[in-house]
Amino acid sequence: MNIKTAFLLTLSVIISAISFSQDKQLSLEDASYMNRDLFPQSLRNLQWRGESDFFAYVKKDALVSGKAGSIKRDTLLKLDDVNKELQIFELKPLKSFPRITWIEKDKFFFSNSHKLFLFSIKDRYLQEVNNYADNAENIEYDLSNFNVAYTVDNNLFLAKRGKQLQITNDDDPGIVNGQTVHRVEFGINKGIFWSPEANYLAFYRKDETMVSDYPMVDITQRIAEVENIKYPMAGMASHEVTLGVYDISNGTTVFMKTGEPKDQYLTSIAWDPGEEYIYIALLNRDQDHLKLNKYDVKTGALVHTLFEEIHDKYVEPEHPLYFLNDHPGRFIWFSERDGYDHLYLYDTDGNLIKQLTDGDWVVKALLGFDPKDSRAYFLATRESPLNRDIYSVDLETKEITMISNIPGTHRAYLNKNGKYLIDSYSDTLVSRRYNVVSHRGKVLQSLFTSENTLEDYMLGDMKIFKLQAENGTDLYCRMILPPYFDPEKKYPAIVYVYGGPHAQLVTNSWLGGAGLFLNYLAQQGTIIFTLDNRGSANRGLEFEQAIFRNLGNLEVADQMTGVQFLKGLPYVDANRIGVNGWSYGGFLTISLMLKHPGDFKAGVCGGPVTDWQYYEVMYGERYMDTPESNPEGYDSANLLNYADQLKGDLLIIHGTEDPTVVWQQSLVLIRKFIEEGIQVDYFVYPGHGHGVGGKDRLHLNRKIEKYFKEHL
Repeated sequence: MNIKTAFLLTLSVIISAISFSQDKQLSLEDASYMNRDLFPQSLRNLQWRGESDFFAYVKKDALVSGKAGSIKRDTLLKLDDVNKELQIFELKPLKSFPRITWIEKDKFFFSNSHKLFLFSIKDRYLQEVNNYADNAENIEYDLSNFNVAYTVDNNLFLAKRGKQLQITNDDDPGIVNGQTVHRVEFGINKGIFWSPEANYLAFYRKDETMVSDYPMVDITQRIAEVENIKYPMAGMASHEVTLGVYDISNGTTVFMKTGEPKDQYLTSIAWDPGEEYIYIALLNRDQDHLKLNKYDVKTGALVHTLFEEIHDKYVEPEHPLYFLNDHPGRFIWFSERDGYDHLYLYDTDGNLIKQLTDGDWVVKALLGFDPKDSRAYFLATRESPLNRDIYSVDLETKEITMISNIPGTHRAYLNKNGKYLIDSYSDTLVSRRYNVVSHRGKVLQSLFTSENTLEDYMLGDMKIFKLQAENGTDLYCRMILPPYFDPEKKYPAIVYVYGGPHAQLVTNSWLGGAGLFLNYLAQQGTIIFTLDNRGSANRGLEFEQAIFRNLGNLEVADQMTGVQFLKGLPYVDANRIGVNGWSYGGFLTISLMLKHPGDFKAGVCGGPVTDWQYYEVMYGERYMDTPESNPEGYDSANLLNYADQLKGDLLIIHGTEDPTVVWQQSLVLIRKFIEEGIQVDYFVYPGHGHGVGGKDRLHLNRKIEKYFKEHL
């Protein structure tokens, strides 16, 4: 029995991952996430209290606490109690409970009006411990002394007991301190790194004076004004990054001697537990050679290179070093060296002690260790690429224990003593559930299960299944049928696509990862189909790197496997297939329509890459190398070369101030369509970046819906 037959038989008996049969319909406002009542409910501020077995969360403007293994709940504090204390500092009352961070079982801190407060549950006492500038950004707190590091414009500052100290003094806006670098690639999400005991402050310094200015136009002024950003395009000059270490005790800064070439990438920043050293992963601009280096924070000198990783395509570090609790001379390192992201145990001399995990699956996150460093806890796709399940691994025997007993998409929070976890998960039937589980996986109590906020809505059946690529590779798919589906009728279909690296659309999570708008479109009488092609995430290096230097070819071939499957279904109108995607999905939307003219009646895309030579250095060169070294790949992926092949109706949408896929990308293609005499539709969102949010999201979704109704 082939997969198509099996799928149809499954469908005929209406076995689906999720099904609703109520009469209420989603409105477009609902589908645009303007109705908060449809969001899965959650426990706000859910955290472990310091190093204890107690946890706390906010319920109806009160801070509620419980203990692992006990269903008893105590109200620790009410919002009125906090506001009463804030009155002493002449601050306006809070309308909701603030975001807090527990530092001990009975103490937490929070920020309000640029002041840092410490609250003692035991003493019912609120204390102001620091304050910082009103225009502070990129804020990082020192949990030991309550110092605050932050940036103002392009410089780094430190608030110490209310005194504001300026650490850097760069007047040139092209030199930026304490902010993210390398366009937030390589797992980088901040630019400030406190040392373990907060005696030092490490920070990125980015020199982008050599990078070309790229114009963004502000049309809100009567005479439109140009606001330049730095946008290093593939093959052009990139910025240069160094790492400074500021000594809190004497106010001096030492820069680590990371050497040349200066346009290398610095990532995986990690402090040694003893604060004498700092570790930096240096990645060359070609992104195929990594060195993990150890530096002396007092002198900036290179102590030694722990190890190197080399790959003929690329190496992509995305994690820091994770030091063990009781063995500070050992750490865990993430690596894809065997083809999948796994955990490796090293010592600080660079000796590999052992590979802890292995197999045709990927580790997604490290959750922590037990205090004796006997086990490490992590999230992985071991059971299925669709899942994120919780496991632990014995650091001695490498024995792996599955902790989450329900397959799905899990997140977890390990308490400091390694005995308990809070497990937050969803699957296709549960929108969100919180359990407290033991380190062995026993569910001790269910904290909260969100109501099915869509229970009264008329949604179609959703099915997750597999197809095979031309080479036999499994490709996961999701299909949403219209409500009251009739297999005797013919329906139009829309292929919703992303298909690029670091993204996975089909998951064992609420609604299968589809979201409300796709369900809304299905509700209008359209079959919605999605396929994760080769090049997308969480399937290992071979799957991801299959598109290396040739973007837009294998992805299109895999998507057409899905299209041919749709055309073979008796209830799909093969003459009314559309395609929709944004960003990389925009690139693939246009690629599909141009490389397979006539297979798609209509397409809608947003923020599309059309010519990779106009895309940024870090991402572009990782997957395509430079235009100079890979002219054939860039030429093959250049959509302008296929503009004369368009058949069907195409709407292209772009934000005029997009800093990710610059507006130029779609404009050059529009110019080419005009030269070829090809009619297309085009719409811009003034002032929007790489995506359309807020109230304008409703406008965007209405436009997409209207276009498919008129042209599909």
